[in-house]
Amino acid sequence: MVLFHGREAHSRSLAKAVSWRILGSIDTFLLSWLFTSSVKAAGAIALTEVLTKMALYYLHERAWSGIGWGMKPMSVSGDSLKGDSA
Repeated sequence: MVLFHGREAHSRSLAKAVSWRILGSIDTFLLSWLFTSSVKAAGAIALTEVLTKMALYYLHERAWSGIGWGMKPMSVSGDSLKGDSA
């Protein structure tokens, strides 16, 4: 299976994804708190948002995995199998 073989290590991509999700959840919490004036409601909204966005992202990615538009054909030379070990 060919994964993304760019300049960035997989561990860096994962760290960026986690930090982005944390930042997004903090934003949702703060906006929810601002609009509801309730820490409890804001926490419930932020938690729900994390769960629903993970599910929606998964479904979105699965849908796009079936679309060939914009994809380059895989190399048969073996170059596509090289990558970082992170």
